Amino acid sequence: MSDITSVTQTPPAVQDTSVSQKPVESKPTESKPQPSVLDTVQISTSAKGMMQEAMESRAQTVQEASKGDMQAQRLQAREAATAKLLA
Repeated sequence: MSDITSVTQTPPAVQDTSVSQKPVESKPTESKPQPSVLDTVQISTSAKGMMQEAMESRAQTVQEASKGDMQAQRLQAREAATAKLLA
């Protein structure tokens, strides 16, 4: 084995600071319109019927109940029971 008798170090490379570097400009991201996502909903016949019943007026319910509409009659009975409880 041989001993190391001398070591020569090279100085680190010096960066020339006289050259100005432009900072990296970030371009604003352009927002591209995204395609709309549409969901299709299908309402069952029974749900449509319940929606229609919920939106009809009191006069319509009375008229339908008098013509024998069972759903209108049940609604009238429920309303009467609620009114009796609240009175």
